[in-house]
Amino acid sequence: MLGKIKNIDWTIIVILLMFAGISIAVIHSAVVDSSDANIVNSATKMVPYYVLGFLLVVAMTFFNYRLLIKYAPYLYVFGIGMLMLVWSPLGVVINGARGWINVGVSIQPAEVFKLVLIIGIGAFLVRKQREKLRFWKDVVPIGLVALIPFMIVIVQNDLGNALCYAIIVAALLWIGNVKYTHALIFIVLAGGGLYGGTTAYQTYHADIVTFMEKNMPEQSHYLTRLDPILLPDAAEDSYHAKNALEAIASGGMLGKGYMNGDLSKKVPYTYADSIITVVGEEFGFVGMAFLLLLYFILIHRMIVIALECRDRAGPFIIVGIVAMFLYQIFENVGMNIGIMPITGITLPFISYGGTSLLINMASMGIVMSIHVHNQEVIEMEDRLQTDHLDEADKKAGRKERGFKLPSFGANRTRASRGESE
Repeated sequence: MLGKIKNIDWTIIVILLMFAGISIAVIHSAVVDSSDANIVNSATKMVPYYVLGFLLVVAMTFFNYRLLIKYAPYLYVFGIGMLMLVWSPLGVVINGARGWINVGVSIQPAEVFKLVLIIGIGAFLVRKQREKLRFWKDVVPIGLVALIPFMIVIVQNDLGNALCYAIIVAALLWIGNVKYTHALIFIVLAGGGLYGGTTAYQTYHADIVTFMEKNMPEQSHYLTRLDPILLPDAAEDSYHAKNALEAIASGGMLGKGYMNGDLSKKVPYTYADSIITVVGEEFGFVGMAFLLLLYFILIHRMIVIALECRDRAGPFIIVGIVAMFLYQIFENVGMNIGIMPITGITLPFISYGGTSLLINMASMGIVMSIHVHNQEVIEMEDRLQTDHLDEADKKAGRKERGFKLPSFGANRTRASRGESE
């Protein structure tokens, strides 16, 4: 127990504590003048979620993450079951999306499934033993594993989380040793599809609107989110995008000061999906840059932990979590400065949302578990390799090893694995 505490990455803990303070303060500023009784206490509601989140980080730190890989198929079935529960009597519709279940508290299964998907694909890739991924036997099954929840979440009108699944799959396939030819084919097809789809959307916009309103009315709101990006001059519903950009721009370099924002009050959901507009207006470019710097440090620490990992499961899980965070950060900030379509995606650790926060904290707990358990392996290897040396030689050996960048446990020599030259 004491050894695990000693190996905790305290840089990550400090950053999470800073996120907690920033989140509660900014959410309070966003809702303090609200006349809606349901959201005026949002900042207060986030306090117990953060307390529970830190308890979850501690619990996951001492939990052996390898068990998640072992039981990944069962977690996947459980996750799909949770996604389907939104159509049960427990299902709740919020903001036009049927994506929540009420079990005393509201839970968003699509958020939970992001972590399930990372573990599931990671468990599949671990068994490949550094072999190149074959298209029909590996890439296609992984795609199908992700396609099922992707379609379920699309039907629930949650485009943001559905796209997050796609990003996670792409990142894990890349790190999982997909063939360059397969990756190139995918990039060409994706680029061609994006160009063709954009051109068709701009050319046949009126027909597409008519078709969607007639045949898919629940999904027709996707068009109003695409119009400000693809048809900015003709967009009728660009209220959100224009006001968000105006609020951020008005903050200038240093911002207007805490709780002095006024333009961000015109933006919908400033306490949740649009919380970056409050940061931009009240703390300016410097405040947004500082927040992004914290994200950078957090992700850097996660990548270092992945590189130091002695087994294959840890890096796959961390890469999936990093991809999840990078997508959410880029999409959330991008949609509020007009370079990405508006989707219902939260800013990690900052936006209001209990399920989102707890999943993010659980993810960091898993990263911490990977770090702690692999540090124990590294320390054991060091003892086995240096037991026959005196203190001076041990120090010299540690110094020499410190300049090497380990990569996924593949830094052992062929001789140490018992292979002949």
